[in-house]
Amino acid sequence: MAHTYNAIFIHYVFSTKDRKDTIPKELQEKLEAYLFGIASNLRIKTLAVGGTANHVHLLLGLPPTVTVAEAVQKLKANSSRWLGDHGLSFQWQEGYGAFSVSPSLLSDVQTYIRNQEEHHRNRSFDEEFRAILDKSGVVYDADQLFAA
Repeated sequence: MAHTYNAIFIHYVFSTKDRKDTIPKELQEKLEAYLFGIASNLRIKTLAVGGTANHVHLLLGLPPTVTVAEAVQKLKANSSRWLGDHGLSFQWQEGYGAFSVSPSLLSDVQTYIRNQEEHHRNRSFDEEFRAILDKSGVVYDADQLFAA
């Protein structure tokens, strides 16, 4: 075959250090645009970005040349630097979640990511992340889930 074809869609979730509300409301939309730009520079297709003051969700279509870990490392490092350039003492939590998404569910995940503010009226980030892990069948130690 002369060409490479792929359909690798990943739902990323990562939080601020200690899940503190350190992303100001007035920077959230700009941060989302900045994350979109980072992904675009890496030739990653951004399907949705959303979040709150303490975490971010991204739905990305990865090219075959970019690994799951490489994408999140570059997104977190560059966005952390950008937030620092805006006068914030800022850090992302060390880990992250990365969940594969079937092409048939892309629309549902996009809607979910774009409505983060609404979702978090009724449940915390911790509750949301546990629910995503459970739904994805990821085994985890509840006592260590949010350890530094």
